[in-house]
Amino acid sequence: MSISAHKLHIHRLLLGLILIGAFHNFTLAQKTTRVFAKKPGWKDEFNYQGKPDTNKWNYDLGCNWYNDEVQCYTNRPENVRVENGHLTIEARHEKMEHREYTSTRLLSKGKGDFVYGRFDVRAKLPRGIGTWPAIWLLFSDTPYGNRGWPENGEIDIMEHVGFDPDHVHGTIHCAAFNHVQGTQKGTKKSVKGLEEEFHTFRCDWTPNNIKIFVDDQEYFSFDKPANATWKEWPFDHPHHLILNIAVGGGWGGQKGIDPKAFPAKMEIDYVRYYPLK
Repeated sequence: MSISAHKLHIHRLLLGLILIGAFHNFTLAQKTTRVFAKKPGWKDEFNYQGKPDTNKWNYDLGCNWYNDEVQCYTNRPENVRVENGHLTIEARHEKMEHREYTSTRLLSKGKGDFVYGRFDVRAKLPRGIGTWPAIWLLFSDTPYGNRGWPENGEIDIMEHVGFDPDHVHGTIHCAAFNHVQGTQKGTKKSVKGLEEEFHTFRCDWTPNNIKIFVDDQEYFSFDKPANATWKEWPFDHPHHLILNIAVGGGWGGQKGIDPKAFPAKMEIDYVRYYPLK
């Protein structure tokens, strides 16, 4: 082979490698690119006064809840209201039935049920040992397994426990990965000023991936496993949004409950959902 022919061969080989790399990067970008609508498809800006918008929100009510929690959930204005441009959920130390605390669990089920998209919730979290606020997505229908939890999926956009005031947690639960088995997938992030300032909690949910952010900083990502069944990836059917403050419980009450911390408030500036294009 002549020197010129050898150089041509090397040039073609290098060009081929460059094209292969470019194709790989292109296909990878296709897999990871997520394009959401520019305008929200569902939102509540809380720019009104009084009760939460009944066209968008329902309530879970009652005093017998999971995780050894000790609150009664109500829809009273003492526990939930819209004022000064914010939604306020207030946990209170007061007796109701056989419980010593009241709070609210607000949900969009039947009025906002979503499959894929971006969720932005801007909130200021409550202060105090024993509080357990959460912003999360739970299944709206039950096509899988025993037709309940965890088989049909849960996405925790934000959880916070009062005894660990400088961290938020992002987690997913399903049949294969859940806290009962100790196999849940998630992580936590250190954030200052969670109880003093508003922060934006975000989830990007696509057919193959779930990402969780705080203030646009990604800190948790879960990819759909190869050859996944519903046991590893039930995240392909409608889920609804839940906003609540639990009191005590197996996690929130690990360090006890400080009655002097109540009333404890979570304030929410807005909730916005952007559909996946």
